[in-house]
Amino acid sequence: MALLLAAAVGLCVLGAAYGIALYRRDAKLPTDLALALEVGSTRTGAVGSAVDRLGMRYAPAVLRMMGPERVARTRNRIDYAGNPGGLTLQRYAARRAVYGVLGGTAALVFLLRGQFLVTVLFAAFAWWWADVGIWAAVRKRKEEIDRTLPDFLDVLSVVVSAGLGFRQALERVSTMYRGPWSDEVSITLRQMEMGMGRRQAFDELRRRNESEQVGQFVTALQQGEDLGAPIAETLMQIAQDMRRTDAQNARRKAARTVPKATLVVTTLMVPATLILLVSSLLLGSDLNITSFMGG
Repeated sequence: MALLLAAAVGLCVLGAAYGIALYRRDAKLPTDLALALEVGSTRTGAVGSAVDRLGMRYAPAVLRMMGPERVARTRNRIDYAGNPGGLTLQRYAARRAVYGVLGGTAALVFLLRGQFLVTVLFAAFAWWWADVGIWAAVRKRKEEIDRTLPDFLDVLSVVVSAGLGFRQALERVSTMYRGPWSDEVSITLRQMEMGMGRRQAFDELRRRNESEQVGQFVTALQQGEDLGAPIAETLMQIAQDMRRTDAQNARRKAARTVPKATLVVTTLMVPATLILLVSSLLLGSDLNITSFMGG
């Protein structure tokens, strides 16, 4: 056992030394990987940049092991997250390689020492840590878009009612906002400037976002365009529907919270209160607890 543990520690040291050597070596990467490493380099931290550089040369192997279907799903999740910190599919694969090696090696060391709980934790780190940031970014981005979109549509309807064209109004209003929704509108406008039709550009906008409100906005906008409805009235109606939906969701969330709070009170507070009352009565009386318990 001691020999296996020493071998595992030696592998860890060799792996760390090799990683540092790769990081410091001026090796030429393929063009696409070098570009992926530079994308968003100013938007990520020093630790993330170092991890990317260590694992970038192994990104193609990780992508091949993931398979086409999982690669496509991961690409969609990164789009939903809005490429947080300049994250690309290649950078994601590089981080999976580094976290997999570090977590797998640590899991092996603790497995040989018989610490199975720590082994499971490091194995989970090796397998899921690269995805944790994406899941959190997707949720945060969706919440920000859902919060921003109704107000955005109100302002947009006012600008359109003033006589400005829809595309010009989108561009004007998007400059007044900062955040993921403004970024999405800018991407949609850029696609239309490059020759993409408005319907297709907004279909792409819906595909990039998991938000139900974005899907509702695109669907209502396209239906209003097909029916010839005034676009300002359509935008105001969409905003009202979104606020009504938000109010309904808030009521449902509050209704689900009450049973949870009741369960917590019943499970924790009531027994604790009873224990406190009984203990106070016993301590405040002259009852001999030892003789009462048969001691």
